[in-house]
Amino acid sequence: MDLARTEVAKAAPKRRGSATRLGLMALPVAFFAVFFAYPVAAIVARGLKVDGAWQLGRIGDVLAQSDIRHVLWFTTWQALASTALTLLIALPGAYVFARFDFRGKQVLRAVVTVPFVLPTVVVGTAFLALVGRGGMLDQLWGVRLDTTVWAILIAHVFFNYAVVVRTVGGLWSQLDPRQEEAARMLGLSRFAAWRKVTLPALSPAVAAAALMVFLFTFTSFGVVQILGGPTFSTLEVEIYRQTSEIFDLATAAVLTIIQFVAVGAILAVHARTVRRRETALRLVAPETTARRPRGAGQWALLAGVLASIAVLLVLPLGVLVQRSFDTPDGYGFAYYKALTSEDGGIFLVAPIEAIGNSLEYALAATAIAVLIGGLAAAALTRRNTGRLVRGFDALLMLPLGVSAVTVGFGFLIALDEPPLDLRSSWTLVPLAQALVGAPFVVRTMLPVLRAVDGRLREAAAVLGASPWRVWREVDLPMVRRALLIAAGFAFAVSLGEFGATVFIARPDNPTLPVAVARLLGRAGDLNYGQAMALSTILMVVCAVALLLLERVRTDRTGEF
Repeated sequence: MDLARTEVAKAAPKRRGSATRLGLMALPVAFFAVFFAYPVAAIVARGLKVDGAWQLGRIGDVLAQSDIRHVLWFTTWQALASTALTLLIALPGAYVFARFDFRGKQVLRAVVTVPFVLPTVVVGTAFLALVGRGGMLDQLWGVRLDTTVWAILIAHVFFNYAVVVRTVGGLWSQLDPRQEEAARMLGLSRFAAWRKVTLPALSPAVAAAALMVFLFTFTSFGVVQILGGPTFSTLEVEIYRQTSEIFDLATAAVLTIIQFVAVGAILAVHARTVRRRETALRLVAPETTARRPRGAGQWALLAGVLASIAVLLVLPLGVLVQRSFDTPDGYGFAYYKALTSEDGGIFLVAPIEAIGNSLEYALAATAIAVLIGGLAAAALTRRNTGRLVRGFDALLMLPLGVSAVTVGFGFLIALDEPPLDLRSSWTLVPLAQALVGAPFVVRTMLPVLRAVDGRLREAAAVLGASPWRVWREVDLPMVRRALLIAAGFAFAVSLGEFGATVFIARPDNPTLPVAVARLLGRAGDLNYGQAMALSTILMVVCAVALLLLERVRTDRTGEF
């Protein structure tokens, strides 16, 4: 009898844990089912279902085309190369921001994140001004890189540098450096101690950053369209071309399915391999790990990182600012003044109103993304999960790997009739933006949540704490920093989201990326100058918001 009671007592916490996990998963699952799976399924059905019958033979016909196979190969190859190059260049930056304390660090961290918020069409335009015909490199040294794969790869590093710095650096700054110091005292070299102690602890965050970079480059659109010219095309570019230019929804649907399957396979491998490497870590307050550089080697590393940031990130941003003031009558504010006048040919309101629209949408999308992503991360924190939860983990990342064009077009098709008649509602835009922001919240918070020693939660539960109090007293103090980083990412992603928003933003409520793209699409120096001016404003808004976030986060770290 006593043995039976013991077994029942042991099983009770497991049942409560499973019930808690399912409760945490309920809202995220419903959100992704309604606002992701349903619209994507609707657009696929519209393309492959004719007179009530599925035309699945179309899949083989599309794959038999040599140009489609070339697109698939280039999409995969450039994504792998872009991810490797981004990790190679950005990981030293993650170390510098995590372990070094230097003047201007907070401002520089905000500047590093600004490229990530820029619409991809603006990124492509900035690099075209640098490496294209008549660009800076062409004028100084006669070197042109446009219509080459190198321009695409460098632009992808520019765009995704912040993903690695913030995702990996966020965890790195909380790792106790004494563990590595202890390994060195036992006779290991600096590199060997880092490889055997720090790298295994960082591997989940590195893998998460690599996954996000790969998915963003795998679905690259504006950068490839502008810098690749007619020579290079990714799946995203081809889906847009088939949807908007050729109006071949069947081919676009097939390409969407291919993209969906490829991304799903990648996420399944990622979930299986990363899970095995996760361990409980000793986390400390970030301010206790950052020190002034010591020795010539550390100062040289800091100088090298600052130089790479200046060349790869600041220089393209400087070109945008310079172009926004370069008017036919000399340098001035003419393009900025033009933003205050209405242009009925593009918008129903003055372009300057896009600033307020973007901020309102981004704040709403951030709130949604933090809620959905936070619940999902809390559910995935539980160990010994089964296939259902691993599948849920992969589901959360699918919006990053599925065409934003498909999602946006699917919103128009699927959400235009009761009970989900949202086509005229302002909430449609932040809902679409939150789909992209939520995965960043999950990937940023999950490594830190899983690093918390589970025995702390168990001890709190044994003392009678409810699951909510366990989260508030144990998890929240440790993950508050990661939560703020996640919120910053979600805000930045929402500000810069373009692929889906361009389909659903109303003419009287355009966002900054949509306004920039529409201005770039019209000929004339005035339209181009206004696009550069709006891009500059977008950069400033992002930098100010992220700088404020840095200050709040720095003030809060003392509470850990």
